[in-house]
Amino acid sequence: MTVDTDSLRPELEAGLAQLDLEPALAAPLLDYLALLARWNATYNLTAIRDPREMLAKHLLDSLAMQPFVRGIGTLADLGTGPGLPGIPLAIATPGLQVTLVESNGKKARFLREAVRQLKLGNVQVAESRIEAFRPGTTFDAITARALATLPLILQLGGHLPGPDGRLLAMKGVLPDDEIAALPAGWRVAAIYPLRVPGLSAERHLLEIVRTRA
Repeated sequence: MTVDTDSLRPELEAGLAQLDLEPALAAPLLDYLALLARWNATYNLTAIRDPREMLAKHLLDSLAMQPFVRGIGTLADLGTGPGLPGIPLAIATPGLQVTLVESNGKKARFLREAVRQLKLGNVQVAESRIEAFRPGTTFDAITARALATLPLILQLGGHLPGPDGRLLAMKGVLPDDEIAALPAGWRVAAIYPLRVPGLSAERHLLEIVRTRA
């Protein structure tokens, strides 16, 4: 599948402007989008087929959380699928070291190819189940965009943030029941409404941290 990236550029640049991001990011982001659309035609990496729909629902939706990773050094994107939100965040935040954790072999192959073609020196791919991923180090933050409930994310990946690390979870409508079911030792530190260009649906970022003894 060939993507007409030139026709998508104005919409992406307008969305980047609304998110206070540089228009120069459009070029590498569109390269990623074109690669994703091409692989998706064969490997079914995402249910969204239309590149224009991918632009809002994948790229801009992922980038809406970029202000919240600017001050951190390392991020693990759990169950990243085709690299969302990790790859857009890595493109927009060169100083951020991103580890993409994905157990599906086809998706992990795509991720490695995307990292190679896009020359993303700040991205690593870990082909692993989340609960089995033991990198020997911890992360400043973990994130998950469409993976599971908050309790399950922490059950699977709660060993990955450092003592002062956090979970930055992207959600739609506020999941009050999931918040109420957070496992012992974790609490919601902040809830941020997100405005995603091109999307009218509710989006929230939840910052979840360890409770202090």
